[in-house]
Amino acid sequence: MTETIIHGEAQDRFDGIRNLMAANVDSGADTGLSFTATIEGETVVDLWGGWADAEKTRPWERDTIANVYSTTKTMTALTALLVADRGDLDFDKPVAHYWPEFAQAGKEKITVAHLMSHASGLSGWEEPLQGKDLYDWDKATSLLAAQAPWWEPGTLPGYHAITQGYLVGEVVRRVTGKSLGTVFREEIAEPLDADFHIGLPVEHDHRVADLIPPETGVGEGDFSNDIQRKTFTNPVIDPLVTRTREWRGAEIPAAGGTGNARSVAEIHALLANGGVAKGKRILSEEGCRKALEPQIEGNDLVLMDLPIKYGMGFGLPGEMIPLPNPNTIFWGGYGGSLIVIDMDARATFSYVMNKMNNGLTGDTRSFSLLVAMWGAMAAG
Repeated sequence: MTETIIHGEAQDRFDGIRNLMAANVDSGADTGLSFTATIEGETVVDLWGGWADAEKTRPWERDTIANVYSTTKTMTALTALLVADRGDLDFDKPVAHYWPEFAQAGKEKITVAHLMSHASGLSGWEEPLQGKDLYDWDKATSLLAAQAPWWEPGTLPGYHAITQGYLVGEVVRRVTGKSLGTVFREEIAEPLDADFHIGLPVEHDHRVADLIPPETGVGEGDFSNDIQRKTFTNPVIDPLVTRTREWRGAEIPAAGGTGNARSVAEIHALLANGGVAKGKRILSEEGCRKALEPQIEGNDLVLMDLPIKYGMGFGLPGEMIPLPNPNTIFWGGYGGSLIVIDMDARATFSYVMNKMNNGLTGDTRSFSLLVAMWGAMAAG
């Protein structure tokens, strides 16, 4: 018998999700969480519960939001897909076509697709950085423009944990004349009335759940290679920093986004439904399916040599994450947040929480919810 009350609505066939979420809070696996699923553009599950802080003084409410770390990358990818879909950005062109300074240090042939698929060789910064430097867009991007790749671009994947947002974001800025967070807000979040922010205005601070750090941080312990070490320790990412105004307000498009499962699932319903969400067409069908195009596959140099397959800005099903339907894309954030976009089922599933696990791309909490969803969908 569970004690936690999970709030919100779910279609009857998916009501088992509510029990799983309550059990996770009761067991201590979760503190506060939200889970949302859409099918054919309809929100069929929208649930939340638990607590927004470790002390359990603030209930997780309907409008509670949280930093989702690398789930933010999917919003950055979606923004780039939108700019490309209208013909202003060609993923096959060299980055230097849009950002001339990027051609330094042998990077003339790196393409925008290499940035989108973690294959540019720029998974971190060579010059020592402090955490506050992540709030300085010009410094973060100019250092990357001047830097030589750490491996031959296009030959191997190496997760660009923080740098991808600055790299793709600067290309978008050069093309549109606006920051990536601004383009995302004006052309995706606001038209869909979606509560997701890349650069959170101060008036929303009171709604933000506190991230509860994992027992072992991503920048601690042994590293399998020097590239991994430099990627995760320069600078070290401290989850407690997400509670500061400086982090929340900055545009950090690979890790600094703030939202909840509802906003993540309902925004990505665009990709699941051929570019239409909430009755509004924002991308073309072809523009959506661009995300499915395989870009690079191999043992990731940064993610502990995990076998991985990257599409255009998203992970693709493979050995690391087998998924029921082939035309599925996904990504997750440090600590556990996750979005899965199943284009065959025209469905999205998102999990956002505040108690962090050690994983970088999802964990058993979200996967148990996904298995329950797919099982209920198959049962009809």
